[in-house]
Formats: sequence, structure tokens, C-alpha cells
Amino acid sequence: MKNKNQFDSRRHFLLKAATAALAAPVLLGQPLKAASASGRLQHACIGVGGMGWGDFNQFKKHANVDIVALCDVDEKNLKRASELLPHARTYTDWREMFKQESDKIDSVNVSVPDHNHFVIAIEAIRRRKHVYCQKPMCHDVAEVRILTLEATKARVITQLGTQVASTAGDRTGVEILKSGIIGKVKHAYLCSNRPGAVAKYRHVGPRPTEGIENPPSHLHWENWIGTAPMRPYVPNIYHQAIWRTWQDFGTGWSGDIGCHIFDAVWKGLGMKNPISVVAEVQQSWQESPERRADTWPQGNHITWTFPGNEKTASDKLTVEWFDGEFYPPKEIRALFSETDYPAESAMIIGTEGALLIPHQKMPVLLPEAKFKSYQQPVKPDRNHYHHFVDACLGGEKTESHFAQSGPMTEAVLLGTVAIRVPDQLLVWDAKKMKFPNYPEANKYIQRKYRKGW
Repeated sequence: MKNKNQFDSRRHFLLKAATAALAAPVLLGQPLKAASASGRLQHACIGVGGMGWGDFNQFKKHANVDIVALCDVDEKNLKRASELLPHARTYTDWREMFKQESDKIDSVNVSVPDHNHFVIAIEAIRRRKHVYCQKPMCHDVAEVRILTLEATKARVITQLGTQVASTAGDRTGVEILKSGIIGKVKHAYLCSNRPGAVAKYRHVGPRPTEGIENPPSHLHWENWIGTAPMRPYVPNIYHQAIWRTWQDFGTGWSGDIGCHIFDAVWKGLGMKNPISVVAEVQQSWQESPERRADTWPQGNHITWTFPGNEKTASDKLTVEWFDGEFYPPKEIRALFSETDYPAESAMIIGTEGALLIPHQKMPVLLPEAKFKSYQQPVKPDRNHYHHFVDACLGGEKTESHFAQSGPMTEAVLLGTVAIRVPDQLLVWDAKKMKFPNYPEANKYIQRKYRKGW
């Protein structure tokens, strides 16, 4: 009973802090500048395998960055990175890294599985370190709310790892939406039907009961599990990339890619907290209690209703998400090409036309003949990681700072809540952080951490 009370107390604390966050005044003072007298950023990489390997290499390329510390639970990952930077100090536990390096570093990047984003990022922020965090910002809605507020109060530089937001395609898409050239927006259709993604990243489950082994000596399994419930190690099931399959560790395909596809639409339309959300899911997953308790479905159709604004055609805006076996309607795909419709994209329908923003490509105004003479306000590519570094050293505001990307991430993660109670319309009270019409879903706003976390 003592352990249960500890869990419940921790969960109550987080939820109370999160609900207070929305009502609290946000004071946007001058961001902190990195303190290094040399004018160089003293940086620590937390997670250098998988996506973290790419992040490490991007930070390493910046002329004014010194990567002074490396942390990863897998010593093989650490060895590979330290061979490139032999003078960087190495750690297998981020908590020990902060104890030893807090007075030696200005910033960190958090490039680990979703379930440990919050505890690492909040520790960094409370130590007044600038934070680059992979998407989604956190595993749970309540964590995002707290992290957003804490980052704003601490005046640290932040950047969500939506690196596509800094590409010419997304940046130009934002400007086109802001221009109003497609008229008042009526509807938005987001999709991520990437070929091969289901087989590679979205295992059917449930978790294996055979093939259990002791973790290899180079993998610190206790630290990898972190805030999640402990489970036995099985090779090639969790570490490195397959953790996204499991609810304890990942946020499903919509949580993973949703922040990318949503970003330009969110910014271009100046969107706020949703009013409601509902999800349709893969039927075989919905009918399997074992899978529903442990994995994410292999296909989702999520529908949010947002409050309208001066850019929308009515007082409400509907945004739909499709992945796996779910696709945008044929008539929507046909506006561009039903057969060549981009597998990952956003289609925004306006009263005077439509805008297609393909993932990692330039936007297209539709019908093309109507907008043939329109000169797109093309914005240049820029390096998402280096833009963060430059901001830490006194440059302009980052593209995906938490005050902007936090509320968007909340909306994306509300979709993952809806997935877990499929076909149930959830009315969202953003201020109280509750679903007043369906309290059973409130438990998914904040999970319970493992003892000691």
C-alpha cells in the first residue's frame, strides 16, 4: 500500500502542477544566454544511439559547440561516439552526468525513448540548462504541460526535435497559410502512411513470453527502463528502435510522426487547444484485450475539433489524422493525385483553394492552374540543430521553442489518449486538464512512474 500511495501522490502532484500551468501568467523575459566566456556552447548529448546518433553528429558539426559529455545506457553507443570525441566524458546514467557536469555544461539534447523525456528535460531546465528534446516532447499530456511552463519560467532556450519544421517546405507552407491565399480554412487532413513503417516499427504484440534473456553486459537495462514498469529483456524487441510499439515506452505512430506533420498547420493557422478528440483504430487491435493493454494499433484515424479563429471558415475547425490502414478520403487525394498522393503530408482545404504540404518537400497550391502565377514566399532551409545552438549563444528565437511546440504536442498526445478509448468522443477541458464527459479516460493524461522515479 505504501508503494501505491507513493505512486498516487506523485501522479497527483504532476496533475496538480500541470493544471496550474495553464492558468499561471507566462512572463516572457529575455532568454538566458549560454554562460561560456569563450562564446562557445558547452554541450552534453544524452542518448547517442538511433536518432541520438544523428543528433550527436549534427551538434558536433557546429563550429561553436564543444561536446564535453556523452551519456547513453548502451556502452556500445557510447564507445562509437567517444571514438569521434575521445575527450568527452562518458556516463551511462544521466542523473550521475548532471551531478558531475552541472557546472560544466550550458545545454543538453535529450534523444532517448519517449518515456524518459520528461524526467531528463525537467532536470536540465531546473538546472538552467538549454534543452533540445526529441519529439514528442514527452510521453504524457501532463508532462508536456509542466515542461512547457517550467521552460518558460526558467527562460532557457528550447527546441523540439521537429527538424523538418526548419526546412524550406514547412517554413514556406507556414507563410502561405498566414497569407490567406487559400481563403478561410474549412478542414485539414494529415497523414503518415510511410511504406514499410508498419512492419518495421509497429509490431502486433503482445509482449513476448519466450526468448527472455539477461540484458547484455553493455546495456544498463535498469536505466533504459527508467520511469516505466520493469519488464524482462528480450533481444530486438525493445532496444533500440522497436520500443515505439509499446505503450509503456512510446506514443505510437501518431505520437512519433504527428508533431512533424502537424507543425506547419499549427503555426500557419495559429491554433490553440482542441475542444474534443475521437479516434477510430485498427479493428483487430480493438478486439484484442491483450494488445490493447500493451501495444499501439497499427492503424489510426484521429479527429480533433479546434476552436476557429480569423483564419477559419467557421467557429470550429476539424483536423483529421490517418496512418496505417487509414487514408485521407479519395476525393481529397484526388485534388492532387489519388495515385501519387504524398504518403506523409498535410492537405488544408480553404474557401478559395487548397494547400498540400508534403513531408520534406515544397508545398503545392491547388488547383495548380488557379495559382500558376502566384509567387510563393519561399523561405530558405536552415539547420534545426544549429539554429538552437545559435539561439543559446544569443541568436534569434528557435523555430520550435516549447512555448509554441508544447501546446501542439499536447494536442497530438490527446490523440493517443483517444486511441486507447476508441470511438468515444472525448470533450477536452484544457484548463482543468480533464475529459468531463468521459472521466475513465483521465487516467491516460498522466501515467504512474516506477518506484524511485
